Amino acid sequence: MRTLNGKRVLITGGGGGLGRALAQRFAQAGAVVLVSDLDLAAAAAIAAELKGAAAYSLDVTDPISIRTVHDRIVADGGLIDVLVNNAGIVFGGPFASVPLDRHQLTLHVNLGGIVNVTHACMPDLIARPEAHVVNVVSASAFIPLPHGAAYAASKWGALGFTESLREELKMLGHRHVGVTSVCPSYIDTGLFAGATPPVLTRWLTADEVAEATVRAVLRNQPLVMLPRRLRWLLALGGLLPWPIWRRVVAWTGVSTSMSGWRGRGRKAASG
Repeated sequence: MRTLNGKRVLITGGGGGLGRALAQRFAQAGAVVLVSDLDLAAAAAIAAELKGAAAYSLDVTDPISIRTVHDRIVADGGLIDVLVNNAGIVFGGPFASVPLDRHQLTLHVNLGGIVNVTHACMPDLIARPEAHVVNVVSASAFIPLPHGAAYAASKWGALGFTESLREELKMLGHRHVGVTSVCPSYIDTGLFAGATPPVLTRWLTADEVAEATVRAVLRNQPLVMLPRRLRWLLALGGLLPWPIWRRVVAWTGVSTSMSGWRGRGRKAASG
């Protein structure tokens, strides 16, 4: 995408954390930001900070809510140029100790939400001269994550969906619609309070992830991985035999990184 000036950007889970940083960064790039969140008051507070922004109450697990909000957005100002699927939740703990409804909600929001909103917005994106889809995934889409099994499953699924969608759009001749997977390690927004960043990683700020995301849209970059040194670690995983790779994952602290989780377990960003 050559410029974001005047582009209409819909951000899900925009009421705080990474969503807020994304809204600010896209607005700074000249975009018209459409902030959506399950918490309308939170979305409205962010929109009030930005020139020309608008806020919408959106439940990414409810197709009726999505269609209603989409139609209102189009009626208010036109088609969507950029979709940023940022809404996400996490519940940590041993798999059997976490209630089943929390596992199911994690999958419904983190994976189902991306599929639901993208499906509703895809006709808009295809109809625009240039458009983009951003899915906030996670570094956990590449590795095992004990005490976060359902979260990791949702992110592995989200990555597979994103990569498959990109190739499908190319095959169908819609090369003007870019698709980006944003895969950060832990972001310091409170969602992952108590977690311990593994060796070779660190706590990321929401602003640096948002800045990298906007840059990726402008450059049509397919993958954003933060911190960047993660690329080397994951590349090593593709070369090593699985038993040895498991030892590396354990040595870096990935296997125990969620053991102390006490985060909010609700809306916000990924990590």
